Amino acid sequence: MQRDAAAIRDAWLGRALRALPADRPAAEAAISGLYRLAGLSPPRFHWVPSPLAAFETVPPGMRLRPDGPHVFDGSAARTLAASALKLRIGLDDTVGKHSSSLAALFRQQVQLSLARSVRSTLRMTARETHDFKRAANTWYDRLCVSWIAYYDVMRQVAGVPLAPGQAEHLDLWGAALTSAGWWWPHEDVCVVSERPVAVSTEPAGDDGEVRLHDPDGPAIRYADGWDVHAWHGTPVPPWVIVDPSPERIDREVNVEIRRCAIERLGWPAYIEGAGLRLVGAAPDPGNPGSELRLYDMRPDTRVLLAVNGSVERDGTRRRYGLTVPGAIGDPVAAAAWTYGLSAEQYSLLARRT
Repeated sequence: MQRDAAAIRDAWLGRALRALPADRPAAEAAISGLYRLAGLSPPRFHWVPSPLAAFETVPPGMRLRPDGPHVFDGSAARTLAASALKLRIGLDDTVGKHSSSLAALFRQQVQLSLARSVRSTLRMTARETHDFKRAANTWYDRLCVSWIAYYDVMRQVAGVPLAPGQAEHLDLWGAALTSAGWWWPHEDVCVVSERPVAVSTEPAGDDGEVRLHDPDGPAIRYADGWDVHAWHGTPVPPWVIVDPSPERIDREVNVEIRRCAIERLGWPAYIEGAGLRLVGAAPDPGNPGSELRLYDMRPDTRVLLAVNGSVERDGTRRRYGLTVPGAIGDPVAAAAWTYGLSAEQYSLLARRT
């Protein structure tokens, strides 16, 4: 049963991240159906090549509001979101009557897992286009396939019988969210984005979760040239991926971007290129066979170069750096400090995990 649920979950994720041209007739038919069920007249459609283009262009005949992004300027998004919420309340009532014992299991395995994957891929990409506001967050919650996949699993795997109206409404949302990219409704027009032309992800945890990552180029790219580079799920400027250097790293003020750039370049290469002075080296008592190396980084900061105690997916052990206070002069004491231990306590560890 859990295997069947995982297969359906993975199929929904694959549909959400599909890098193929949109099925425009299917998307328009599904969105129009959702408008009707929400009591709205079907809109005309304005297609854009990317989410960024949705915020940079104004559909013909539509006025741009001066106080916020035009894609959230009307009541249509609130009306459709309310309609989706009403559907979910009804579906939860149906699930509770027929298979409540499986609800918690599949919410964790399917809904929460997919929500984390979408948050680390498509939603992260949308966040790069504008500052999220409460209305935007509410609407993006509706655009996440996680809730649809959960009820689909309850229907197919747990055998929960949906009423005809519930099934039709749920299927319309499923088609609207997987036939095209994300979309932003207005009362008379709906702005719809094409899908990306390339998506690169990596596993990011249990339950089939993924996140954006590409060590060589954009992790997600659209036909109009807009793209997002990401390093293990963190959005970064293109130079971090395509041309990292110690000089650029030292000029970067964002700590997370610095960390990603150093990892992309490699800690040994960064240490050598930046000319960091070796303070001391010692065998790692928490990771037998590995060495701890402590370097000066800034006047009040040092960096400890260590080897991961766990094996990576490719069978190697990753080298990584940890910043420690500049007053620490012993590599073992520096490693102990990162764990909140004394050097003596750390030396008694059998093996770091």
